[in-house]
Formats: sequence, structure tokens, C-alpha cells
Amino acid sequence: MTVNENPDAGGATAAGPHQERAALLARVEERLAGFLAEERRMWAASNPDAVELVDCVAGMVASGGKRLRPSFCVAAYLAAGGDPASPAVVDAAAALELLHTSALLHDDIFDASELRRNEPTAHIRQATLHTERGWHGEARRYGESVAVLAGNLALVYADRLMAGAARTERCRRIWGELTTELMVGQFLDVRAAARFRPDPALARWIALFKSGRYTVARPLAVGAALADGAPGLQEVFEEYGLALGEAFQLRDDLLDAFGSAEVTGKPARLDFKQHKMTLLMSFALADEPEVRDLVGDDLPGTDPDELHALLIRTGIRDRVEEVIAERLKVANEAVAASLPPAWAAELQAMATAAVYRDK
Repeated sequence: MTVNENPDAGGATAAGPHQERAALLARVEERLAGFLAEERRMWAASNPDAVELVDCVAGMVASGGKRLRPSFCVAAYLAAGGDPASPAVVDAAAALELLHTSALLHDDIFDASELRRNEPTAHIRQATLHTERGWHGEARRYGESVAVLAGNLALVYADRLMAGAARTERCRRIWGELTTELMVGQFLDVRAAARFRPDPALARWIALFKSGRYTVARPLAVGAALADGAPGLQEVFEEYGLALGEAFQLRDDLLDAFGSAEVTGKPARLDFKQHKMTLLMSFALADEPEVRDLVGDDLPGTDPDELHALLIRTGIRDRVEEVIAERLKVANEAVAASLPPAWAAELQAMATAAVYRDK
């Protein structure tokens, strides 16, 4: 189901926080559009061929997305008493979205995905252009090379924006940890798929690096650090972020296994085809003999519809929903105990919207 991000969903009126966050996020959108437009103008004037690479980044940013990382950064900044007029938090939030853009461009290559947000992925579009232009070499290789470079460029842009925003050592340290964890998480994900062995502990580590910290906990930490919030708030945001991040990743797993490609904008059951040792599959293989017997050591060779039906019949889907609800409860209790009621309600509403989404 789709849950509207309503500040009243947390059980308290929080129109003030919701409106403050929305106003800052509107500035983040303006910053992203303006930054990328300026890059395009600069390269169009100096070397027009380079514009196509900038457009790969700009196209991904403009294609939509939930803007979760900027949202959590801005929420923590405001909840910690940050000045809404500061340009630093806008640049930091924009940097987080560009980092996410980098990860998506690379993820689509790793996963051999042909769709992202209901549009052809960057490497597919570039391969198509290569073919249409009658260029030399292998179209697939060209498309993937351009998408890798676009992902790298998005990371460079993210670093440039964060360098201007992160004026304290603590903020710079958090950014360094965030980017490092993302790269390690990506590697562990690729490695786990190649090894393909049930390993719930490893699956949790991957979810922690690629989702828990990257999506929620670290953006919250960046926002609180920019606001120079009390050290105690960092601990609260860490507890909230890690619990919510795990629930968010589990929802991702369920959407891949049971969601509709028309709604999610991505190919359905891609994790199955790519040997992904997700939390969902790790739980299923570790706990259900029938799933182990069906899959064996060949997840891509397993009939997706048969596996889908078996996961429902054995109750894995329902058990994962229970874990999601428990993790959401932990996250909500963390902020309820430590933040002013209005901001606690806002973060609780954001958590509910994040884990009970349909794409």
C-alpha cells in the first residue's frame, strides 16, 4: 500500500516540522537543478561532447525518487535546532542525493537491470545510442562504461557539495564513514551473490551498510552534526536509523519478490535472477527445508513463480512483515523517548511512509 507522509500519522500534530522540512527540501531540489544546469552550461561551452555524461547524472536526479536521504538529513538538522536559513544543510542534503544517484547508476550495471523508475537504465540508453550512431566496438561495453563514469561523476559532485557544507571534523568524518560503508556494502553484496550461501549474519551486514546506515542513520548523523546538536541526539538517531534501515531493506526485498514491476519501476524478482543473498532469501534458505530443496545451488535456475508461491506458503513473507513491524516499533520508540513530541511524530510518520511503501 502507499502511505502518505502525513505528520499526523505519528499520533500528534506536527504541521510545523512537516512544513519546515518541506520548505528546506524544496531548496534542495533547486540546488540540485541549479548545480547540474551550471555544470551542463560550463561543459557545453568548453567541450560539448562532455554534456552527454553530465546529462546521465542529471537525468537520474530528475527522474524522481523518494529523496529519503535528504529528507532524513534535513529532519535531523531541524530537530536538533539547526537554522533553516543555512545553505550548508541544503548542500549536504543535495550531496546525499547525488551519492544515491552514483549508487543507482552502478547498481543497475551490477544487476544487469534494464529499467529504473519505469525508464531504460543509463547503460541501456547509452548502448542504444552507440548502436543507433553506428559506432565501433561493443555497444554493451560502451553503455556500461559510460554509466560507470556517470556514477563516478555523481560521486565527485557529491564530494564537492559536501566539502563546502561539512565545516566540522565530525561532519567530515561521518561523510567519510558513509561513503566507505557504501562501497564495502556494494562489494559484500556482489561477493555474497557469487558465493551464494545462506548467511543471515552477512545479509544483515550488507543491509546495514547498503541501507541501514546509508539510507537513514548516516544522513541523520550528518544533519545533527551540521546543527551542532547535542551528542545524545546522535545516539538517538543511530538507534532509530539502524532499526528503520533494516525495516526499509526488508521492504525492498519484499517488493522485489512480490511487487509489481509497473508500480516499482524495476524488473520484478531481479534479486532471484542475480543470486542476491538478501535478508529475505537468507531467512528462507536458513529456516525452510522446502526452499533449500527447491533452490539448491541455482537460484537463477529456479522458477520464479514456483519460488514466489513457496515463500508465501511457508509463511516467509508474513514472518518478514513481523520483523518489519518490530523494527519500526523500535525506531518509533527511540525518537518518542528523546525528541519533542512534534518532531518525534514527524520522524515516526517518515518511518511509516518509508517501510509501508509500494515502490
